[in-house]
Amino acid sequence: MTRKPTHPGAVFLEDVMKPLNLTVTDAARMLGVSRKTLSEFVNEKASLSPEMALRISKATNTSVESWMNMQQKLTLWSARMHEPTNVIPFPTSVAKEG
Repeated sequence: MTRKPTHPGAVFLEDVMKPLNLTVTDAARMLGVSRKTLSEFVNEKASLSPEMALRISKATNTSVESWMNMQQKLTLWSARMHEPTNVIPFPTSVAKEG
């Protein structure tokens, strides 16, 4: 089992906000979101939305894809931790003759 990927909110907090000495209030204002929205994101209570990824990308001059990839890895890891056990594989297709 691989380790849990880092939440993009934790990356934003540690790699962007802290080095710039930005409070949640200041960063939220600069991103154009509510303090509550940013707080939930950096405290790992909310997933990264495509809209927030665009805002962070624009504010930090980083790629939106890098932020979305972090979220996708975390989302897939979480899904694998709760993988369904009641799925029945489809039968393999048989090539039609004639």
